[in-house]
Amino acid sequence: MLPAQLNASHFVHYPPQARGLALQHLSVLQEAPLSFLPAVLREMIEYDYAFPAERAAMERDLGQLEVLSPKERAEWFSGFSRLHLSAALDQFDWVNLPLQFTEQLSAYLWSTNQMDAFRTAATVYGDRMRAATAPETHPARRVGVAVIGQGVTTHEGQLFEKLRAHGTYFSNIRPEGGLAELLAAAGSRAQAHPSPYGHWYIEGGSPADHPSPLTCVSYERLRATREALLGQIQDQVSKPGMGPEALRSYLTKLSPAQLGLQGDVVLDRFQVKLLTEGSGTQIFSTTFAQWAAREVLRRADPLTVLVRFAPRQRQRPMSDLLSSDGGTLDLDPKGSLIDADMAAYYHWINQNRLPGAEQSSFLAWFEGHSQAVAIGPALPRGTKSDSPLTVKNLISLVFG
Repeated sequence: MLPAQLNASHFVHYPPQARGLALQHLSVLQEAPLSFLPAVLREMIEYDYAFPAERAAMERDLGQLEVLSPKERAEWFSGFSRLHLSAALDQFDWVNLPLQFTEQLSAYLWSTNQMDAFRTAATVYGDRMRAATAPETHPARRVGVAVIGQGVTTHEGQLFEKLRAHGTYFSNIRPEGGLAELLAAAGSRAQAHPSPYGHWYIEGGSPADHPSPLTCVSYERLRATREALLGQIQDQVSKPGMGPEALRSYLTKLSPAQLGLQGDVVLDRFQVKLLTEGSGTQIFSTTFAQWAAREVLRRADPLTVLVRFAPRQRQRPMSDLLSSDGGTLDLDPKGSLIDADMAAYYHWINQNRLPGAEQSSFLAWFEGHSQAVAIGPALPRGTKSDSPLTVKNLISLVFG
């Protein structure tokens, strides 16, 4: 089937709000090339469980396509229309299985030397869409915080080496009550600038007491969910003929209820995706925290993201790591500190990819110790301060 043949009956299995969105913009979907459309449907089918920022972006982009004339739409889609697809792709159930279609499309484009043409088409289309649609405005600048080194008593090496060039390194911080101060400051921002899923506390261990306006995701709180998922993985890999692609397809179909989650449908769906789509998020707390921060920034367009890293388990044979027996773990605080130090740098990079990066601020702090790096428009780059400061002083510099 080709996009021009789409009608309302093809979306009967979509969630209700996603189905409504598809029918509202059916004429645009019918004009889109097959090399382009399933990527849109891949996002649309998740509309009911998407963050407000994702919903707004989908609506904005589809609305922009609606106001174009047929000739203009054809021009926007021209790069995709020039791609040649196989009959097998034409016959695939790309309406109901858009994720699987895009994976097969990628393999086909590589095998036929069309991937460069696809990338060019995607870049041209993306540039046109960004130029035609106004970016979302925010009531406050973005703030990111990475708290690393939980459980580490001493560390001889240098921390924050990659971040120091971009801000001010502080070496004489008084750490008492620092975590509570940071959480309170994040909560105050959430109260001052209320936004659904706009202010986050991501915890690599058990969450500390925190203000209720913060959306909290915790590795330890998801223990039962992670163990249920690992049990599902073990059951599947033991079946004859189960390979990586079949396992991935199985995991994408798991619902929050199947893994014991029955709360906020949007947050539950997000947490399931963290565990089923992330590599190592099920077994390493540092990977979980880093991936969660990346996905929150990419998807939720947040104003505040505070990430606290906790000690991860030591490396063991994969069969042991995938075990869901719930036994006592051998933790590696010092190795986790090194992981988290690099993760803090990635957190800052991912934050800088979002609109308003030139005004955003970032803080990385070695929990319970005197070292921190603060980055922001008013902070000098590549400098060091030995002046005695409290974490509250740092907050005033970064949170404003």
